[in-house]
Amino acid sequence: MFSNTISGNFREEQDSMGVVRVPADAYYGSQTQRAVDNFMRSGLKPPLSFIYSLALVKRCAARVNQNLGILEKRLAEAIVQAAQEVMEGRFDDQFVVDLFQTGSGTSTNMNMNEVLASRANEILTGRKGGRSPVHPNDHVNQGQSSNDLVPTALHVAAARKIHHEVKPALRHLQQMLAHKAEAFKDIRKIGRTHLQDAVPMTLGQAFSGFARQMALADQRLAAVLPHLTELALGGTAVGNGLNAHPGFAASTIAEVSAFTRITFNETSNHFEAQAARDAAVETSGALKTIAVGLIKIANDIRWLGSGPRCGIGELKLPALQPGSSIMPGKVNPVIPEAVIQAAYQIMGNDTTIALAGQAGNFELNVTLPLITHNLLQSMDLLAGASRLLADKCIQDLQADAEKCEQYIERSLALVTSLVPLIGYDRAAELAKKAYVENKTVRQVALEEKVLPQDKIQQLLG
Repeated sequence: MFSNTISGNFREEQDSMGVVRVPADAYYGSQTQRAVDNFMRSGLKPPLSFIYSLALVKRCAARVNQNLGILEKRLAEAIVQAAQEVMEGRFDDQFVVDLFQTGSGTSTNMNMNEVLASRANEILTGRKGGRSPVHPNDHVNQGQSSNDLVPTALHVAAARKIHHEVKPALRHLQQMLAHKAEAFKDIRKIGRTHLQDAVPMTLGQAFSGFARQMALADQRLAAVLPHLTELALGGTAVGNGLNAHPGFAASTIAEVSAFTRITFNETSNHFEAQAARDAAVETSGALKTIAVGLIKIANDIRWLGSGPRCGIGELKLPALQPGSSIMPGKVNPVIPEAVIQAAYQIMGNDTTIALAGQAGNFELNVTLPLITHNLLQSMDLLAGASRLLADKCIQDLQADAEKCEQYIERSLALVTSLVPLIGYDRAAELAKKAYVENKTVRQVALEEKVLPQDKIQQLLG
């Protein structure tokens, strides 16, 4: 019934809906080509990290089906080899379905099934394509449905990124900030609240706050992992496990865990795992929270480094590139600005994921490709932005201790140190006089002789 006929630069493959012309050198088949023809060409594709995780699950599934005695050994071994090659990036150009496709991700699942079957057939017969001896549905997709497999691959890809990319990047940034907190611990600066002068503190204390934000960021990601490592595999079409061997899911998940060295577990409720995407929404919320923290840190650094002569100028940012096409000598805080933009994108992705997470119509969420793209992109951006800020900005950041001390001396808030001995109202009078006469608090306090000179010097530092 099904043919695989080469004609010119195309081959003809037949499926249940008829004959489809597929490029002769393509590893994908009829269902993938139908998806390419049907959907728009946005330029966006499912992320490769997702594709590799999808191939990993297929690899493990084939081995388990062989062990269960429901997949012939030679077919399983060919699928395993094909999946391994996909995971190594050898077939990246064969995953051609647009991101904006069927909401279950079925087209990408079939793209994977066809590529693996095609390559497995090539391994076994020397000829790619077709449905024999390895069939994309009967063998590669055995015991699976797009509806449980795609959420599983999403969770695997996301957990792997958190472990191997995002958390290490956040820890690197936290360590760099902590190093600067130690380096700046003796540099006094003026504190600022409401964008107005406040009481003195140290620059090290400010950076210790930044470092703590990143330490908490690491904890926030750790908190979402128990939910992200619950996998939907085994639910098949609607969550009841139709057509899956009773031991398939647990054994395949154990294989995935062994391969990734991350402990994954079969969900305790397959209906929730397929109909809802709450774990993805929760994870995105954590990423957004961390992104907000990055914005705070990057903004503070670029404001404290503003100038060099007409801004705050307490920090000296690394000069990396000319900052203007018209103003010679201008250098801009390009790294904090890049980090802020990446963080804004993460926040936008989170809004999209929150909306998409509501699309769990009855037994299936139908925005899986969109959630996958946005969640994994947010992780890439967060990891990249964290390392960028650490390595290109924080590492070579310097303090202008002299300018920091000048601001303290000029600050009217310095009078706060006198309040316990002269009272709030008298201190307010001194601050007002210092402002009107353009003098320092120290000068006015000494002139007014509100306290002995040595006491004034002690309190004002």
